[in-house]
Amino acid sequence: MNYKTIIEPFKIKVVEPIKITTVEERKAFLKKANYNTFLLNSEEVLIDFLTDSGTSAMSADQWAGIMQGDESYAGSSSYHKMHKTIFNLTGMEYIYPVHQGRAGERILYSLLGGKGKTFISNTHFDTTRANIEFSGAEAIDIVIPEGLNPMQYHPFKGNMDTEKLEKLILEKGADNIGAVILTVTNNSGGGQPVSMKNAKEVSAICKKHGVNLFLDCCRIAENSYFIKEREEEYKNVSSKQIAVEMFSLCDGAVMSAKKDALVNMGGFLAVKNKELSESCKNLLIITEGFTTYGGLSGRDMEALAIGLEEVFDEGYLKYRIKSTSYLGDRLHAMGIPLIWPIGGHAVYIDAKALYPNIPVNQYPGQSLVCQLYLLGGIRSCEIGSVMFGKYDDNHELIPASMELVRLAIPRRVYTQSHIEYVIEVFERILLEKEKAFGMKITEEPKFLRHFTSKFEPIYKA
Repeated sequence: MNYKTIIEPFKIKVVEPIKITTVEERKAFLKKANYNTFLLNSEEVLIDFLTDSGTSAMSADQWAGIMQGDESYAGSSSYHKMHKTIFNLTGMEYIYPVHQGRAGERILYSLLGGKGKTFISNTHFDTTRANIEFSGAEAIDIVIPEGLNPMQYHPFKGNMDTEKLEKLILEKGADNIGAVILTVTNNSGGGQPVSMKNAKEVSAICKKHGVNLFLDCCRIAENSYFIKEREEEYKNVSSKQIAVEMFSLCDGAVMSAKKDALVNMGGFLAVKNKELSESCKNLLIITEGFTTYGGLSGRDMEALAIGLEEVFDEGYLKYRIKSTSYLGDRLHAMGIPLIWPIGGHAVYIDAKALYPNIPVNQYPGQSLVCQLYLLGGIRSCEIGSVMFGKYDDNHELIPASMELVRLAIPRRVYTQSHIEYVIEVFERILLEKEKAFGMKITEEPKFLRHFTSKFEPIYKA
């Protein structure tokens, strides 16, 4: 018998207290943090939706595995356990642990990048783009048109535009393409999935032109569940088998294990080509650590190996996707503009549509981030022109394609009542939307400015 209520497929064994704050306290905290929620202290936050990266609650088996971690500098048994798990999933022989995904990106894309090189993705995430551009290369996004229209329904809005891909490879020249990167799910595009059909088409084009295809696979399990639900030919295939097939289409993969491997720290870089693997290995040893630990402790690798198994449990995945959809569906019914359909790990609010009175150059996404914190103590993340905007020669803002705010939901952390509270805060957001203020940047770094920029509010006269 099927019931409407999707319960959490776990029991709570350990709890962590949340400090309840007042609006007046949060005003002071936000001002002290220069209106950048990345600069808040965690104890000043009630509900933390800043990121789902490294914020998962680990299982009893993972904590037990931590106690078995082999901390040998070389040849750790924990590494071999992790290697076997990743090999069985990816089919890739050359596997290197890294402390998190961006370390793998830096190694791989610095080797393949450089001035004159182009990287093509459905949508590069912030650290991916930063590592590519830091090398001197350019990063181009070619998500399908539906992926740029927040409310237009498409089952796989994370797909790459294959016509544009073919044209770009011919225009730039295959030798000048550093790599094609398929991000699953498409984080910056609203956590939207990529279909197996699209992955196969992208793979065929890359093979035709002799271009490397890499997976940014930090949410591969969630993407696989969407394929199982939405592609008819995969409805009777397990999510893990779907993931194995997707890995078979590419030349390598980078994973921030802090997402779908359910750990607080860790990642890996995996490639099929031996020559490329040797270059990766040398750079890994110089910058991360020896090949069998790569910046991770043995206990981290134990937990990672266990998490990569647990995440493909179909009961867990159903709960994960349905619980995220519950929040998105309720906000949608309330009239909150957002990316539709709801993605796997987060709900993405269309701040530009919510605050049409705030110009893009006053960062409506950052305004909503501040309002969510002030009214409810909810920490969220701007995915718009603060994160991805650029300047022209006159220092005028070239805005991002969308002005979004991401509510990234940590795995196995919050209960139904927490989500109901978030919904109530959005009711207040709607009531007080006319009071929202624009923002201006007063200080910013050259790369990844959203992490450390400082802001000031622009109050209405």
